[in-house]
Amino acid sequence: MSTAPDASGSRTPERGWNEHVTAALLGTRRRPAPSLPEAPAEVDDPAARLLDQAAVLTVRRRAGRRPLRSLEPIAPAPVEDLPVVPPAAARRLAQILGGTQIRVLPEWLEAAAAAGRRVPARLLPDLLERGRSDRMLRPAIARAAGRRGVWLALRNTEWAYLVGSGDDPGGGPEVWQTGTRNQRVAYLTALRGSDPAAAREALRETWGREPAPDRAAFLATFEHGLSPDDEEFLESALEDRGKDVRQIAADLLARLPGSAYGERMAARARACVRPLERTVRGRRRLWAAVEPPRTHDEDLARDGVPFHPSGSFAPGGRSGGPVGTRAAWLREILARTPLATWTELFGLPPMEIVCLPVTEAAGHGDREDGDARRGGDARAARDVHIGWARAALRQRDVAWARALLKGGVLADEPEALAELLQVLPADERDQAAADLIRWVEGGPDLLRVLERIPGPWTGQLADAVVVALAGAAERRARPYEHTLTQLCRLADQRLTPDAAPRLEALAARPGAAPAGAAGHALAELTETLRFRHEMLKELTS
Repeated sequence: MSTAPDASGSRTPERGWNEHVTAALLGTRRRPAPSLPEAPAEVDDPAARLLDQAAVLTVRRRAGRRPLRSLEPIAPAPVEDLPVVPPAAARRLAQILGGTQIRVLPEWLEAAAAAGRRVPARLLPDLLERGRSDRMLRPAIARAAGRRGVWLALRNTEWAYLVGSGDDPGGGPEVWQTGTRNQRVAYLTALRGSDPAAAREALRETWGREPAPDRAAFLATFEHGLSPDDEEFLESALEDRGKDVRQIAADLLARLPGSAYGERMAARARACVRPLERTVRGRRRLWAAVEPPRTHDEDLARDGVPFHPSGSFAPGGRSGGPVGTRAAWLREILARTPLATWTELFGLPPMEIVCLPVTEAAGHGDREDGDARRGGDARAARDVHIGWARAALRQRDVAWARALLKGGVLADEPEALAELLQVLPADERDQAAADLIRWVEGGPDLLRVLERIPGPWTGQLADAVVVALAGAAERRARPYEHTLTQLCRLADQRLTPDAAPRLEALAARPGAAPAGAAGHALAELTETLRFRHEMLKELTS
C-alpha cells in the first residue's frame, strides 16, 4: 500500500497512523511498518520499531489536535488556608499509603486536622482513592484534604464522596432539595445544631415523600438539640410504617425529660418494681420487689418494646440461664423509664437504690431467712440492674452510672459496666476503666470489656492495660496466648505510644517473652506503638 504525500512531501498524519494500525493487525512479517524519520533508526526488530513509531505518532497526533470550541478551561484550585504538614510527616503519610502500618491512617488524618495541617497535594490522589473503598475514612479525609481535595473530588466522579462527607454538607439550603442522602443528613444535622425548629419543619414538609430508610436517617438527627418541642413530631413517628423509624422515635422519646412517653413507661415500670419491707434475721429492711410484665400489648409494641426484644432467650451472663421473653420486656421497660422515677419511688439516692436487695415479688412475705428462691432473686436483680444501666446510658445520667459502677451490682455483666464508662466525666473515666480492667483481668471478659472502651488509653487506664498484657504474657496456657494475641491487636490503635518502652522491657525479661503467634503479636504491637509515636511527633513539630 502506497501512501500519498502531502504538499510538503511527507505522509499525512492520519494516513501514516492507519498504515501502522494495519501493520499491527496483520503482523510485521506480512506488512512491515512504513519508515518514520522521527522514530529511532537503531532498532532492528520490526515489531519493536512498529511500537516505537506508534508512540511517536501518538504524541504527534495529540500535540497537533485543536481543542473544541465548546470546551472551557478548568478553574484553578482555590488557595489553601491551612499550611501543609511538615516534610517528615508527608513522607510518613506516603509510607502509610504505600501499605506500611495502614491501620494508623485514620489517626494520622485526625492528628493532622487537629494540628491545623493539610495533606500535601501530591498525595491527594492516592488518599482519595483509598477513601473510595473505605467509607469509614471519608470524614477524616474531608477534614485533612484541604480545599484542593474538594477541588479534585469535583472533577472525578469516583471521588465525589468527599463533597459533603465532612461537617460541611457542601452547599446551602438547596442541598436539602437536591443533595444525596448523606448530604441531606449532614445539612439537617448542622441545622439541628443551630436551629432545631427549622430543621424539624424542613423534615415535616418532605416527610410523606421520603422512603423509609431516609426517614430513619433524618429522624436520627433529632438527637442534636433534642427538646420538648420535638415531642409531637416524635409521637407521630411512633405510628410510622417503617420499623426502624418507629424504633428511633421511641429511643429519642425515652431520652426526653418530662415526656408523655416517659410517663407511660414509668407507670409500667412501677407495676414491675416496687418498694417492699421484709424481715431478715430479725431486722426490717427495704427491698425492691420485682415482677416482670405478664402480657405484651399493642401499646407496648408502639412504644418500642417488641414482642421478642434483642437478647430474648440469650444466655444470661455468668449467672447462666436464658433471659426469657418476660425478663427481656422488663429490661426494655426499665431502660426506657426516667431514672427520676426510682429516686421518687424509693426516696433514696441512686447509690443506695442500686445496692438494695432484690427479690421476686410473687408469693413474697415476711421470712427470717433469705435463702429461698435465691436463684430467682439473683436473676431478678440482674434484670433490674441491666435495665437501670441501659437507662443511665441512654439518659447520660452521671449519678446513676457512677452508682452502678461503684456499687458492684453488675459484677456478672462487666460489658454493661464498660458501656457506662462513656457517661462519666472525663476526669473520672480512666480511673473507673482501670478499676474495671483490674476486676476482670485474667478472666474471659477482659477482651469484651476492652472492646467497649474507646481510645486513647492513657494514664491509669494504660497502666492497667500494660499489666493485663504482662499477665497474659506470663501465662503459658493456650487460652492466655489467644488472649494476648487479641489484646495486642486491640491495643495497637488505642494504647498510648508512650507504653512502647514498657512493652520492650516486658519482652526483654528472661522467660517472660511469649513465643509463637503471641510473641509475634507483642512484637508487632511494640513496633506499631513506636511508629505511632514518631508519627505524632512529626505532625506536631
